Amino acid sequence: MEKNKKRPPYAAVIAVLMVLLALCIVGSVTLGRYPIGFREMCGIIGSRFMDIEPFWKPVQESLLLNHRLPRILLACLVGCCLSAAGAAYQGVFQNPMAAPDILGASNGAAFGAALAILLGLGGGMITGFAFAASLATVGAVIYVGGKARGKRVLGLVLSGIMIGSLVSSGTSFIKLVADPQDQLPAITYWLMGSLNGAMPKDLIFALLPMALGLVPLHLLRWRINILTLGDEEAQTMGVNAKRIRTAVIFCATLVTAASVSVSGVIGWVGLVIPHLTRRMVGNNYKYLMPASMLFGAIFLLLVDNLSRSLFATEIPLGILTSLIGAPFFIYLITRDGERH
Repeated sequence: MEKNKKRPPYAAVIAVLMVLLALCIVGSVTLGRYPIGFREMCGIIGSRFMDIEPFWKPVQESLLLNHRLPRILLACLVGCCLSAAGAAYQGVFQNPMAAPDILGASNGAAFGAALAILLGLGGGMITGFAFAASLATVGAVIYVGGKARGKRVLGLVLSGIMIGSLVSSGTSFIKLVADPQDQLPAITYWLMGSLNGAMPKDLIFALLPMALGLVPLHLLRWRINILTLGDEEAQTMGVNAKRIRTAVIFCATLVTAASVSVSGVIGWVGLVIPHLTRRMVGNNYKYLMPASMLFGAIFLLLVDNLSRSLFATEIPLGILTSLIGAPFFIYLITRDGERH
């Protein structure tokens, strides 16, 4: 039986995470090969709302508004979405190993992006293809899972594995026929995940589907607690388990598709962060969901800072999250506190 551990008050944990996120955002703005000080940052942002005599260089304003700030906000949003989706899937499927790509969303996005690159389309079309293919893949998984015999949840998971594998084969074929001098490196780099080149249009594109998924997940967080008890228990409490499960899966898939379409495939965030957050706030989704959102945003922002600062050439985010997430997850599942 798991040992009882004294945890800090939930409100204090949320407050600390919010403060840490704000500090990380400010620190990330000033971090980079071209310096932007805190004073310049405040002046540039303030000038968008009031009349301020410029005391900063025009290149600093352009860099902050068109590149650095959109990238920072996207890193926070992607980390928030992947963590929220991971926590939601783990609750809905009652499986601690569930991750945001369990229904094939990441595999579908990878196929869509690879196809767009093969067709010679631009950045905006690559994002659009990735998003559409991700949703189409999950739609196929849900359709096949609904036709499967036996338990619906198990049917969804198995359908996700099978269709995800099929779509991955399609991506591999596209890599095989792609131009090895130009298209193949672009496909490979996208598949490793990166926010390099993030623009305001990427932020605008992802913001609506992310909001449409995150807000319901936050509002439904206490009902996810009931889903973890089983359908029969949910019915006795007056909750339509099937309807709530469908809504949670749809919202988690929507934010996953939006995230992967603008960042590429980034693993481990949705698996590790919810487990680490449980160490701080426990298993109650009323607190676990918002804490996971905040912690995921902080984690991916810090990883992105490492990605663009460690070396002259950026390290893809997927490589760094794997290097950090995999050993840390091993530590989590092997330490004494996880044994029963």
